Amino acid sequence: MSEASLWRVAVDAPLPEALTYSSSLPLVRGQLVNVPLGKRKTKGLILGPTTEVPEFKIKAIDSIDEEYAPLPDAFVKWLEWLGSYYLHPVGQVVQSAFPPLKKTDKQRASKRAPVIPQLESDKLPDLTPEQKTSIDAIAQHQGFSTHLLFGVTGSGKTEVYLRLLDKALKEGKRGLVLVPEISLTPQLIQRFARRFGDKIAALHSQLTDRERTNQWWDVVEGRKSILIGARSALFCPVPDLGLIIVDEEHEPSYKQDEKLKYNGRDAAVMMGKIMNCPVVLGSATPSLETWKNAQEGRYHLHPLKNRVANRSLPEIEVIDLRKQKADDDHQKLMVEKYSHLPYWMSPQLFERMRETAERGDQSALFLNRRGIAQMVVCPACGHTRECPNCDISLTLHAGSHLVCHYCDYHEQMKKKCPDCKEGELEAIGLGTELLETDLTRLFPGKVIARADRDEIQSRADLEDLIARMESGEIDILVGTQMIAKGLDFPKLKLVGLVLADVGFNLPDFRATERSFQLMTQMSGRSGRHVKEGESPGLVIIQTFNTEHDSLVFARNHDFEGFAAHELNVREALNYPPCGKLVSFRIQGTKLNAVEETARLLARRAHSLKAQVEKYKAVEVLGPAEAALAKLRGQFRYHLLVKSPQGSLTNPFSRQLLGDQEWVPSGVKIIIDIDPMNLL
Repeated sequence: MSEASLWRVAVDAPLPEALTYSSSLPLVRGQLVNVPLGKRKTKGLILGPTTEVPEFKIKAIDSIDEEYAPLPDAFVKWLEWLGSYYLHPVGQVVQSAFPPLKKTDKQRASKRAPVIPQLESDKLPDLTPEQKTSIDAIAQHQGFSTHLLFGVTGSGKTEVYLRLLDKALKEGKRGLVLVPEISLTPQLIQRFARRFGDKIAALHSQLTDRERTNQWWDVVEGRKSILIGARSALFCPVPDLGLIIVDEEHEPSYKQDEKLKYNGRDAAVMMGKIMNCPVVLGSATPSLETWKNAQEGRYHLHPLKNRVANRSLPEIEVIDLRKQKADDDHQKLMVEKYSHLPYWMSPQLFERMRETAERGDQSALFLNRRGIAQMVVCPACGHTRECPNCDISLTLHAGSHLVCHYCDYHEQMKKKCPDCKEGELEAIGLGTELLETDLTRLFPGKVIARADRDEIQSRADLEDLIARMESGEIDILVGTQMIAKGLDFPKLKLVGLVLADVGFNLPDFRATERSFQLMTQMSGRSGRHVKEGESPGLVIIQTFNTEHDSLVFARNHDFEGFAAHELNVREALNYPPCGKLVSFRIQGTKLNAVEETARLLARRAHSLKAQVEKYKAVEVLGPAEAALAKLRGQFRYHLLVKSPQGSLTNPFSRQLLGDQEWVPSGVKIIIDIDPMNLL
């Protein structure tokens, strides 16, 4: 029996530091073990030996988890970086690195379609000069480097990814491809499957636990050499990693909002650095963080300015909804002629949709919200129905019941106003269901489909919708932002944004950037397959605010102009990417305790600034009520910490929270480094 030695173990518990255990087992860093914690048993990851003897009694490690080989050292380093950068207990970070189920050899026959379809392989398309230049330039780099593939929608970024992966595989390396939203997966997986056949594994939220577990083992044991997935695919330890690709790197869905609040793109770049392999970020509308890095030479920039096969970018037409009222005689005639149109549809949009339908092409209308109406109001007293658990108005669904999109509270809609008992409640606002109903009336005989979270609830629903769009069975598609990105439909010639203003006015400093990205991405769905000489695709944007910054630049497909303008605005206010931001959310069920804790946190922040010279530059904003001041029964306050120097916010935040023993029970402080969402 060998001498017992001491080991640092990251245990699955909300503890800021690793714990010390003793063991005479043959242990190595990265090994998963079973350990006692208090009165329970839990999993832990060996971080390494230690000589520091803690003050309390040392317990012994129970056993090694024989199912898993030790995680590679570089991968453990990356997990430690995540815990330290995002101020999250490292033992809880580690738990994401293992599959959900035990590995069993007995498999029940599954009725579900295979995760990766078996498809005929396609022939290699000819590369454009720009694609070739980008591939050659990226391929020159050995070891870690970060590249921004900045290509307009339809410029063939995916083909660049495929060629680079092919090169990595030929060198005996493996690849990791991150895609943002599940909506990208079916089409993208098909493209990869045609090129790489059975070398692909996929990990995303629409898989069952068993499918996820099988895919994980396929990668870890080397049966598959390319892993494609949503942000959580980063946590699968891919052996011999030679290339990381992050597609649509600007997407907010790369940021996880629960528990470990990491950003998949930033974590991927760090992984490339630790694993010493190149990272390729792709986007038509890069995030300003990435763009600034490229402008300052930290990332290599590879522009693709033209669509494949010289297809032209769509024309963008902006309709001013303020001018739809009857002023002059011509306008009066127009109003009479189009009196049958619903209030949300301009005559121009209607005529263009009619022409598109007559030609046998497809249209898509886009609205960034679901449900029939935004809210229900009493015209007599102005009462709106709000959720009792969340500070937000209920949304009408199917004409009869009201739902909260945050906590899923629902109630039947009553006709009489419960407040003044006189007025009758009316629905106002706009949603995808209402659009669908109106379109059925305006375009009888046309096939209309709706894509939002209520209609599309599974992988099968989505794959079915995509297949129907591709085959041309659907004439008009109505959807939320689920359809705005990444999808590629040959017959789609007209895209309409019904009300652009929805995104302009959110209380978030990124609202303008998001609106620009959404308009550009959405217009990128139109006319992707027009031949030379054919008229380009058309995009119609309806708005009450035609002078909005994001619209002025999006109309001219001018990302660089937009970025320069928006970076000036951010710099003046020290907002990211020009400064660093950390948000603290204070929440609990008792309002006065939450307010008191928020004020205490602010006092601690100001005294920390006063005591430590280097923290003078740190700005403390708040505390203030969060934009959603009550959510799922919890009252919420915010405090923001801002600094022009990125290196200050992390140590400042760590010291500010301290051991958290000063936080009263029933109140939680949730910290978010580089927050993407300030609602």
